Amino acid sequence: MKIALIAHDKKKNDLVQFVMAYQPIFSEHQLFATGTTGFRINEATDLPVHRFQSGPLGGDQEIGALIAKNEMDMVIFFRDPLTAQPHEPDITALIRLCDVYSIPLATNMGTAEILVRGLDRGDFQWRNVIHEKKEK
Repeated sequence: MKIALIAHDKKKNDLVQFVMAYQPIFSEHQLFATGTTGFRINEATDLPVHRFQSGPLGGDQEIGALIAKNEMDMVIFFRDPLTAQPHEPDITALIRLCDVYSIPLATNMGTAEILVRGLDRGDFQWRNVIHEKKEK
């Protein structure tokens, strides 16, 4: 599965800790992240992470493009709802694309834990069916 990992500045430490806690699960999947978030996750875990631009410089849009092509299977986006973001329209567009393409999206640690535990149980095998249909 291809998993996008994104975190606003005040949530980066939380996401790094989260990935460290579930490192054995994440190690079985392809990880993608926006710039600094991806760097910090890689530095803390040694997991390979494909890094895009930082969010304000277009990283959210790069991930959104993969979602629109049905090439992303899950998004974990630890948002900071209490701080204004200069790229809020990009964030809104990314969330909308997850809804349009039925991509599982967690915007907080509680939901992310449910998704990751489900991923570990095999609950997202339906994504493989979508990929198989696309290849035909």
